[in-house]
Amino acid sequence: MSLITILLLVIIGITAGVLGGLVGVGGGIIIVPSLIYFLNFTQKNAQGTSLGLLLLPVGILGVLQYYKEGYVDLKIVGILSLGFLLGSYFGSKIALSLPQETVKKIFAILMLVISLKMLFIDKPHPEQPAKLPKSPEHISQSVSEK
Repeated sequence: MSLITILLLVIIGITAGVLGGLVGVGGGIIIVPSLIYFLNFTQKNAQGTSLGLLLLPVGILGVLQYYKEGYVDLKIVGILSLGFLLGSYFGSKIALSLPQETVKKIFAILMLVISLKMLFIDKPHPEQPAKLPKSPEHISQSVSEK
């Protein structure tokens, strides 16, 4: 592996880490496109590498900062993790059965739809969001009140 490749990987990792800590993104939004456009990875190679990164606890320091401030509910994280575990298995099976270009188009459409939703449909939230309640029961109660 060349020095330039190593430096690009470090820069991509730092960028994904900073943006992950800042706005909660990384794998799909930063790492996958960066590996494709800067290092000529295929769509499937980039997605596999991004998922490989998730296997290691690389975001633990960022999670600890949010947890200390009361913004991480470990029960919800656990439930989401179980869903992600199952979803990533089936999603990877589907992606690997499709042609490279089809997977790339699905990824691009997903990013476009999310971008348009965030730009034009999402309602603004207060500048200082409330911290997470202590239990998931409070979340379901506050959601049902709206």
